[in-house]
Amino acid sequence: MTGRFSALAGSSVVHVLFAFVAMGSWAVFANRVHPMPQPVVAGAVQGSLSALITLFLKSGIDLLSKRISGSATYWAPPLIVLIASVSLLAGFHWLSGTPEIASTIAVPLAVSTSYAALYNFSLARKRRQP
Repeated sequence: MTGRFSALAGSSVVHVLFAFVAMGSWAVFANRVHPMPQPVVAGAVQGSLSALITLFLKSGIDLLSKRISGSATYWAPPLIVLIASVSLLAGFHWLSGTPEIASTIAVPLAVSTSYAALYNFSLARKRRQP
């Protein structure tokens, strides 16, 4: 059973689906006081964007951390990813008419930025070791 669990935990498909369900559900919750279908539309938009961000976040950090040197190696890749994520999330939610944009994107941004910062820091530390 441990082998199957490890395979599932390492699967990109599982990560993307989890991001869709978890962050899409959050968006529905964040917009629950508004009339239907606004909460559901917000959930579908957030779920889709979270799935895409999850799919590309790691490879984006990998690429940026290789191209940036010096002390900026520690802070620039997560900051670039944060700016790109905020732009995408806010823009698509605005276009789709999400009523509570700030509340909707706060949790997904906190999760993705935390992951990006920790992953980037681990990459930068590895490069500095002799």
